[in-house]
Amino acid sequence: MKFLRKYVWWIVAAPFILVLLIQLYFFVQIGWWKYHNPSSTSFMRAQLAELQKKKPNAKLKHQWTPYRRISNNLKRAVIAAEDSTFADHEGVDWEAMLKAYEKNARKGKVVAGGSTITQQLAKNLFLSGSRSYIRKGQEIIITYMLEFWMDKERILEIYLNVVEFGTGVFGAEAAARHYYHVPASALSAEQAARLAVLLPRPRVYGRLPHSEYLARRTDLILHRMHQVELP
Repeated sequence: MKFLRKYVWWIVAAPFILVLLIQLYFFVQIGWWKYHNPSSTSFMRAQLAELQKKKPNAKLKHQWTPYRRISNNLKRAVIAAEDSTFADHEGVDWEAMLKAYEKNARKGKVVAGGSTITQQLAKNLFLSGSRSYIRKGQEIIITYMLEFWMDKERILEIYLNVVEFGTGVFGAEAAARHYYHVPASALSAEQAARLAVLLPRPRVYGRLPHSEYLARRTDLILHRMHQVELP
């Protein structure tokens, strides 16, 4: 009987222990990345696997670039487009999350996330593009780990180096060279705005860079850029 109780206890406790171990892994890995650059992300590995199904020798376009060598134009454009309160919040914009929840409730499914740049980085580093409230919960936990370990400049540096700008194109340096044949340090304000506008749906918008919708969005981002505070 004693053995049976012990066996049942382990069955009940095992999932909780596993979850704690996973969180510990995330926490330690993020601490390492405070001082060391990640060579790849969950999103990068997933897309490379997808590309290699069609072309076994396919490679991603990606080149790490230090924060100081990324144009301030791109930093401002990305913040203006993706997270205008980036410099002020503690990782999660709860007001934006509430609006997203209300929109999802009206639609009857998850169609919006209200994610900050830190949340997007959490997702890109460790998670998938699937949409569920369980995944969102894990994203928030990782987000606070990122904010615990890193300052805003480091968070933005990693984000700009790993975010997807189109099929197989990851990071500011690869995007600048792929679309404009210049280094990330030389991006003009308009070029930066045009890159930032791709971020919500980079694989779709990357194929339609001159669409009327993206042109309107680019103008809006350009207008907002001068108001952006950089970390």
